[in-house]
Amino acid sequence: MRFIVTLLLSVFTFIAQAQNTLSLVSWNLKNFGKSKTNAELVFIAKTISSFDVVAIQEVVAGNGGVQAVSNLVEELNRKGADWSYSISAPTSGTPGSSERYAFLWKSDKIKALDQPWLDKRYAVQLDREPYLMRFKAKNTVILLANFHAIPKSKQPETEIKYLKFFPGLYAKDHLIFCGDFNLPQSHSVFNPLKKMGYTSALVNQKTSLRQKCLNDDCLASEYDNFYFHASKIKLKESGIIHFYKLFDDIKTARKLSDHVPVYSIFSIN
Repeated sequence: MRFIVTLLLSVFTFIAQAQNTLSLVSWNLKNFGKSKTNAELVFIAKTISSFDVVAIQEVVAGNGGVQAVSNLVEELNRKGADWSYSISAPTSGTPGSSERYAFLWKSDKIKALDQPWLDKRYAVQLDREPYLMRFKAKNTVILLANFHAIPKSKQPETEIKYLKFFPGLYAKDHLIFCGDFNLPQSHSVFNPLKKMGYTSALVNQKTSLRQKCLNDDCLASEYDNFYFHASKIKLKESGIIHFYKLFDDIKTARKLSDHVPVYSIFSIN
């Protein structure tokens, strides 16, 4: 297993450190708070350390969420790079669904512009309103919108349809949506964004974990993704990290998260 971990991380280190690129990773970390052990934090840090910016969903809104993010950043800093981070206030969703978002970034490569914010304009319509932050890498500025939609059983399309208004609200920005949308990119609710020139980084790529693997098939649904305007920023590569393959079984892997990390690598000037 140690060989597999080393090989996986070396590949992503090579990709993420390529010149003139900005690498992003998004991960729903399943009740990320005090329930995560130190060993799990070490594993998460190894998995994401090669990337420039990290977007996390499902940070616990109550006790433990803020501390877990802080502990994760401490672990990342032990790996040689200087990391900064920002954690949102709890979202204004219904009781039991409120959570926090987090952004982590390598401060020696990425500059944070302005203070991040929870966009409240559609807080009534969106159970967990998106968390936005501007980043600058070289001469490229992007605006990341970190979002976690309601579960599939609650019809996330009723929320996602409001994302079509955000490009107009931030018309001067290179806006990139990232997170867990609980719907595949092929769903018609994304059509308004597609008509504006937005495209998904991942296509026909499952990102959530099954309860039990069917032979070697452990992935269930296409939920996590990035949506970006293809004429404003160029995608070089995208994919997922099969972290669960480094665990003895899927049940143990799901204790860490029931989603895999998704990543995108963009060209920058």
